[in-house]
Amino acid sequence: MDAAPPKKLYYKRSHFVTHLPVDYLYSPSHLWLGQEESGLWRVGLTKFATRMLGDMVDCGFEAKPDSPVNSGQIIGWVEGFKAISDVYCVLDGIFSGANPGLKQNITAISDDPYRTGWLYEVSGRPDAKCVDVQAYKEMLDQTIDRILEKQKTDE
Repeated sequence: MDAAPPKKLYYKRSHFVTHLPVDYLYSPSHLWLGQEESGLWRVGLTKFATRMLGDMVDCGFEAKPDSPVNSGQIIGWVEGFKAISDVYCVLDGIFSGANPGLKQNITAISDDPYRTGWLYEVSGRPDAKCVDVQAYKEMLDQTIDRILEKQKTDE
């Protein structure tokens, strides 16, 4: 199911650089959603999220395949070198499953977050808070500005 790489938007702010797939949706919690087929969405962490978590160490999911899930529901967790974070569902629908490739290659989450490092799949409808790449770019600008402002006051 690995298609050609998606078209990407170059993003640079301060010391952070990434390429954001333009056809994906993005959540305020820095997850991306890519539609695989009608109603089936793959979800993963954005490059920004993986940078905040550090090198990936482990992940797990409590949600079971074919079980109903709701946006905002905690369905699993990811552990990075810097932090552990809950994984929230960003769709209403049916949990299709976690990425089986992560058992053998957990570093794909940070090394290739928009392709092989996806976290889970859900058949359903994205949360209304999910935005297109331009709105996510603005969200990133605001987030990074807050981080830079905090760094200034901490000095």
